[in-house]
Amino acid sequence: MEDETINKVKHVLNDWNPLGENAYKVDDLNEYETEAIDILFYIDLEITTKRPVEIKKQIQKYVKEILEEAFNIDLTNEECRLPAEKIYQILFEN
Repeated sequence: MEDETINKVKHVLNDWNPLGENAYKVDDLNEYETEAIDILFYIDLEITTKRPVEIKKQIQKYVKEILEEAFNIDLTNEECRLPAEKIYQILFEN
């Protein structure tokens, strides 16, 4: 994984900020860097052979699952759609 890609995905998550005003309560948040790395890891692991529509849905699933688990929050698929689309663009349209 390239640092540039990690930083771009981290930026997407940080701009979205699913924790909202509770982000300050997480001591080691590090601008969602750990979560960006986890999402990219799962994308690298499973997505290489899928079609674009399937890839977008899979990224959305990873975003939702990883952030919910990391921060014990509930997110809807719709809340995760836009960040997932931005991550897809970073990885596959640049």
